Amino acid sequence: MNLKRLTLLRPNMGDHRSSDGMLPLSIAALAARTPADVDVRFFDDVVERIPVDDTPDLAAMTVGTFTARRAYVIADAYRSRGVPVVMGGYHPSLLPEEALAHADAVVVGDAEGSWERLLDDFRRGTLRRVYTGGNDRPMDDVRYDRRIFRGKRYVPVEPVQYSRGCRFACDFCSIRSFYRDSLRHRPLAGMLNELEQVGTRKMIFFVDDNLFGSSQTLAELLDAIRPLRIRWSCQISIDVARDDRLLDRMAAAGCQLALIGFESLSPENLKQMAKPWNRVAGDYHSVVRKFHDRGMAVYGTFVFGYDADTAETIQRSLDFALEARLEIANFNPLTPTPGSPLYDRLLGEGRMLSPRWWLDPDY
Repeated sequence: MNLKRLTLLRPNMGDHRSSDGMLPLSIAALAARTPADVDVRFFDDVVERIPVDDTPDLAAMTVGTFTARRAYVIADAYRSRGVPVVMGGYHPSLLPEEALAHADAVVVGDAEGSWERLLDDFRRGTLRRVYTGGNDRPMDDVRYDRRIFRGKRYVPVEPVQYSRGCRFACDFCSIRSFYRDSLRHRPLAGMLNELEQVGTRKMIFFVDDNLFGSSQTLAELLDAIRPLRIRWSCQISIDVARDDRLLDRMAAAGCQLALIGFESLSPENLKQMAKPWNRVAGDYHSVVRKFHDRGMAVYGTFVFGYDADTAETIQRSLDFALEARLEIANFNPLTPTPGSPLYDRLLGEGRMLSPRWWLDPDY
């Protein structure tokens, strides 16, 4: 089949635009692995309207659970114009049969390797329904083409990825369902080259689910990026605060802000979350002081809705955020996403009022 024009898409949570969008690395990964003879265009529903008359030879989109309903609307519109649609990302990977009701093919897992096979099959007219990505394949050839984002308005933060996967299996998280026990890191040479191309003046955000994969891999990263004199932020597990030398190296390497999942002040809730280890670094106040003493800001996240929560535990969380002088605090309502132990548990206990809440137009 003909493949001269390819449209890449990122759906928003609804038909509205946002001013706080961050450029999506997954789109840059697809652009980098698409043959040079294909005219690739990208429409980001988060920051711009998608043309209603766009008719490429193929459309592909990355879909999360919160964007699934909007993604299906966009996909149905493309298919009504005779455009085949491919879906990938967390949600289609975890619920491929649901996604296939609105797509001609689904990529399960990472795109590297499977994306190339899919495009080859499309050109031969032998497109399959499901392609399985290489979630266990080395990250030696990970690359991104950021030219796809030219002319679009995003927040002045540049996302970079060092690792994929997480060593923890928290109750409310679906990362383990996506990556299983796989925890992979990019070779430092390739990542350092990417950082130099991005530029040292921008704020870098390591989008790793947990930058602290191990003491060794984190230390290697910190020592490698320190000479670049970049400013960066990250998501990192609280147990890094047990190692004062690692915190010193983070600060010396240019860390400006660390996002930490405190989640709850209730020991009962932490146990139910499968995060009792959140206390291994000491009390939360001392953890925040360790970061502040080294000039690093703290973005604290919390989850409300576990069984031990009351109005009092919620108030205590707010009091802690203010007393500890967190630079940012994010309070999240407990949301069971597909693939998480939480979802399976609540479904089994008959406590899900709307098992497919992401498709509910009233959600």
